[in-house]
Amino acid sequence: MMSRAVKIPQSVLVVIHTAALDVLLIKRADALDFWQSVTGSKDDLQEPFAVTAGREVFEETGIDCRACAPPGLQLLDWHLENVYEIYPRWRHRYAAGVTRNTEHLFSLQVANGIPVILNPREHSAYRWLNWREAAEACFSPSNAEAILMLPRMLANLATP
Repeated sequence: MMSRAVKIPQSVLVVIHTAALDVLLIKRADALDFWQSVTGSKDDLQEPFAVTAGREVFEETGIDCRACAPPGLQLLDWHLENVYEIYPRWRHRYAAGVTRNTEHLFSLQVANGIPVILNPREHSAYRWLNWREAAEACFSPSNAEAILMLPRMLANLATP
């Protein structure tokens, strides 16, 4: 019998937004009304966070911001991390005794009207909201906090 692979407790959170700060939220397929930004764990410990971010964005939304991405897509590493308690309902995905996750933050600016193609195993709907409304709609406090930080982070990262 083959054992199930456990998730690595190192992940990314990618806030996808337009220049006008409209934020993409996606609805989890495995939870009633949980709206969030793109999230996902590393596939292996050596995988760089930026690679994880690009892979997860593509897998969850169909937006390709990996190497050779179309012009106009700007994945920004915020060089910030959240450490949080893993919700009990999802702890079975991790090794026994793992209760905390480290989440590395990114943002991705996209053009208005970019096509979004959801992975139906992971998400059942999407919507664009202005950044304040998006923060209010998130079920995760760390996700909401990241969205509220978006205007300030973009201004700080744009300054040399």
